[in-house]
Amino acid sequence: MLIEKYLDTMIDKNASDMFLRVNSPVRYRIKGEVVKLDDTPLSQADMEAICKEIMEERIVPTHMRENPAVDEAVKEEMFLQLYRNKTHEGAFYYRDHWRFRVGVFFQRNSLAIVIRKIDLRIKGFEDLDLPGKVLEMLCKEKRGLILLTGITGSGKSTTIAAMIECINNTQHRHIMSIEEPIEFTFQDKKSIINQREIGKDVDSYASALKQFAMHSPDVIYIGQIRDEETMRAALTAAETGALVLSTIHSINSPQTVERILNFYLPHEHPQVLHQLSALLKGVVSMRLLPRKDGSGLVPAYEVMTLSPTIARLIRENKVWELPQYIEQGDVYGMNSFEQIFFHLVKDGLIDQDVAVAFSDKPEELKLRFRHDLAEG
Repeated sequence: MLIEKYLDTMIDKNASDMFLRVNSPVRYRIKGEVVKLDDTPLSQADMEAICKEIMEERIVPTHMRENPAVDEAVKEEMFLQLYRNKTHEGAFYYRDHWRFRVGVFFQRNSLAIVIRKIDLRIKGFEDLDLPGKVLEMLCKEKRGLILLTGITGSGKSTTIAAMIECINNTQHRHIMSIEEPIEFTFQDKKSIINQREIGKDVDSYASALKQFAMHSPDVIYIGQIRDEETMRAALTAAETGALVLSTIHSINSPQTVERILNFYLPHEHPQVLHQLSALLKGVVSMRLLPRKDGSGLVPAYEVMTLSPTIARLIRENKVWELPQYIEQGDVYGMNSFEQIFFHLVKDGLIDQDVAVAFSDKPEELKLRFRHDLAEG
């Protein structure tokens, strides 16, 4: 298979993403940078062959095939559907412990593919350099909403997987997920885990979310909240007694509250703020920064938990005041990005220039460094 050599390269080079396009060489995201390893361009025929190989894996994974002859009619229909819909999303397993998430689309009237690598070996908080104490505290919540935020590729899914596995290892609960597609897969331990994939196990997020009440979940993982309907369902599930974990595309805690409000009409904002002030147990915002020694990436994170002051500020819609109290909330497990950036620089893990470049408050962070230098 043509795709195999590119997947093997991703694994060998520890690339997180791969980018394929007609008349362009394959590029890989390695240590946060998009690079090419050779100059050989892919032809239209190459791209079509790769698409069919990917779709073949989606129909019958290699390790499950008794007969190598896959139903060509089904595969051809999926390929024709790609040309009709101009997009295809999915995921497939590869070798022992790898899964790849795939997005196929058209650009300039030709095929393009983005593939993300997922290591199925679920790591713990310490292995991922994450704040284990506060994440374990959040995992013990019996109800409410916990959001992981950040841009694509910032570590949200990996952190969620570690949280689900933490619950799985320590609590007797029924965990349900709805994903598009499923990324990490879990084995039942103390908990029982049911994972549903859009397009395979259920038709849509809306259908799955309406069915949750009938399935007696204790913990619900919603792959991504990106519209009002999903947000309403998440809050309703949290209100009725489930612990809801999800992700949202926002860069920090204040923007997360604002983004949630933007799903709703203005006259609904007071009610939504009241719900959030009771249910939003935690917001963990993620960023991955290049290490000083060039060995890879290191996570930085902002953590907001639901202290009495944070709950009041959300209820009163004083979102602009949240950063100040996040900085002062270490007793509740909170910290700002700037506090983490400062410590990463002090510990020699990242360069000061990198910290400033990734900061939402670069001038404030520079002042911290100057003050520290003066005191030193």
